[in-house]
Amino acid sequence: MEYETIIYRKEGAIGMVTLNRPERLNAINAKLSAEFEDLLDELADDGEVRVV
Repeated sequence: MEYETIIYRKEGAIGMVTLNRPERLNAINAKLSAEFEDLLDELADDGEVRVV
């Protein structure tokens, strides 16, 4: 899935999340929170990722 406020990449068993709202100094808003929650749901189903 594509996200607007989060950059995600996977390296082996490591999932790396970068907040991507530089214009707001990466402050968490409702959209970022919802996207992060969606990403965590995806990762819960991914048997390869062991740490975020």
